Amino acid sequence: MPDVLIYGDSVRNPELRHEVPVPITDGFLYVEKGERRVIVLHALEIPRVREEAPELEIVPLEQLDADELFSQGLQGWEIQNELVLRGSRELSIERATVPETFPLGLADHLRANGIELVVDRDLFDNRRRSKNETELRGIRKAQKACEAALDASRELLRRARPNGTGLEVDGKPLTSERLKRVIEDVFADHEVEGSDMIVAHGPQAAVGHNQGSGQILPNEPIVFDLFPKDKATACYADMTRTYVVGEPTDEVKEWYRLVKEALDSSTAGVKPGVNGRSLYEGVCEIFHGAGYKTQLNKDPGEVLEDGFFHGLGHGVGLEVHELPSMGRTGQDLVSGDVITIEPGLYRSGYGGLRLEDLVLVTKDGYEVITDYPYDLTP
Repeated sequence: MPDVLIYGDSVRNPELRHEVPVPITDGFLYVEKGERRVIVLHALEIPRVREEAPELEIVPLEQLDADELFSQGLQGWEIQNELVLRGSRELSIERATVPETFPLGLADHLRANGIELVVDRDLFDNRRRSKNETELRGIRKAQKACEAALDASRELLRRARPNGTGLEVDGKPLTSERLKRVIEDVFADHEVEGSDMIVAHGPQAAVGHNQGSGQILPNEPIVFDLFPKDKATACYADMTRTYVVGEPTDEVKEWYRLVKEALDSSTAGVKPGVNGRSLYEGVCEIFHGAGYKTQLNKDPGEVLEDGFFHGLGHGVGLEVHELPSMGRTGQDLVSGDVITIEPGLYRSGYGGLRLEDLVLVTKDGYEVITDYPYDLTP
């Protein structure tokens, strides 16, 4: 294995959080040298790391003569760069592999002082593929929050009544914004963060990432796409369901039938060694057979706004979108991957329907982490 350097904070940097499962808001250096796993750390953070990640070796900043650097009146970034250089030399780093997110200015400083750096995105993406126990626990916790939030949302949808301009509950308009507030309250109770979400209805639901706004109407599809992050582990879940308050149109019923068939058939094909593109191709064949366009049968250069215009899914973990890909590009699935499967059908100006589950790739198949019904009516 090559020597490894990662620099950043473990709150926003997934490569670092995977190695150091402690939320540290200030930047610090992580080093792999042979069998050693070392972090260069401020005294403020040392007790927490000792308690929560005792397997990590710690080099305090004072061991690198940080006090001498501060006494020189240098700027903060100059001290940071020099401490990383000293830490690297302390651990005999001459050549190291870094993620593509490694700070450019810091890389320039290390290279100017004789340390060779090589960027290898695949190395760092792939080492996070098989989820560890802590990450799986966080994903499952975030998923339970999704399910509880949908329970609360569906309760409002069941109580909704037409008022001439749209739907209302308890005399007040039922809007995307109102539903999001309910969802955020549930997320807070479950100690997850998820203010970014999709509650899109009618024509908004035909635009894949339209977050949704305004009063909801009877008989139109409402797409709920929730992807909260567990606060304790920084791991995400991702889940989508679609509902209609009133009577779904024949078109929406047909979308539901086809999308559920695509979800079931692609989930059944999940196992280690299967390529994500092959699962996507199988779903596209279902939709092609029903007369819908996808990215695989559209004309070259055509901007697709109807049919199935996105990928089948993606990895989920310390990022809500990570490897493996499951679309026009794809990777072979490995045991420990957590993936989404999210087929959908859309018509521009009218609406859309999407269903999405979280699936864990096991040694000989799969486990569906999502445990929630698929009913089209709430």
